[in-house]
Amino acid sequence: MAFRQALQLAACGLAGGSAAVLFSAVAVGKPRAGGDAEPRVVEAPAWAGTARPGPGVWDPNWDRREPLSLVNLRKRNLDSGEEELASRLDHCKAKATRHIFLIRHSQYHMDASLEKDRTLTPLGREQAELTGLRLASLGLKFNKIVHSSMTRAIETTDIISKHLPGVCKVSTDLLREGAPIEPDPPVSHWKPEAVQYYEDGARIEAAFRNYIHRADVKQQEDSYEIFICHANVIRYIVCRALQFPPEGWLRLSLNNGSITHLVVRPDGRVALRTLGDTGFMPPDKISRS
Repeated sequence: MAFRQALQLAACGLAGGSAAVLFSAVAVGKPRAGGDAEPRVVEAPAWAGTARPGPGVWDPNWDRREPLSLVNLRKRNLDSGEEELASRLDHCKAKATRHIFLIRHSQYHMDASLEKDRTLTPLGREQAELTGLRLASLGLKFNKIVHSSMTRAIETTDIISKHLPGVCKVSTDLLREGAPIEPDPPVSHWKPEAVQYYEDGARIEAAFRNYIHRADVKQQEDSYEIFICHANVIRYIVCRALQFPPEGWLRLSLNNGSITHLVVRPDGRVALRTLGDTGFMPPDKISRS
């Protein structure tokens, strides 16, 4: 019975999209005298956060920017009552929509032993040109480009940015490729060490919390931001943003140079406009390496 209850608790964590799910799994310990295995709950690391609501329940405060959570209800003027509270809540509400474009880097030389030598292939450079042209054709006023500090992402950014003159570029280690969380179902050809999930997972989760959220209350106009990084990072971010089970990230597939478009509304609702779009590329220019 205890084992079944523990599994139900773990299932609630999975459905809520928390990064804690990997660490809320139940491991079976030594059998007791009666033959039943005594479950052992593994503690979640600090970065994993707390459990989310149950199956199918949207957490409106997923980014910790829900107005009601930002207001100190104890500081309330007894004379003005509800009117003051309404005013304070309105002051904490976001007003703008964030459009987040997640771009996967182009094809690169995978056989190089050193990361700095994993440069774009000739096809990869063509793909980056096509992606840059596509972004430019949208006619949007992009606010910034944030990119991974890995070589293939830097080179992809340099080519794309030529088509978006004047848009500032920012490099970050948070968006580097890695193993975000152990995938379910697992795959036989790719089995990182458990410590890699722990280290990379914390970093990629930090990237999600840092970059994916509703607009700041001071932002008056809608923003259009580009993030150029890697398939694993993008797939994990999409699952987390939509509050889907994050361990399902490997079930998604992204082509090189593809465009994924997330929209974060002022009320915190998130929509996925496109996932891995490469419809703007000729068939012979599409790859997934």
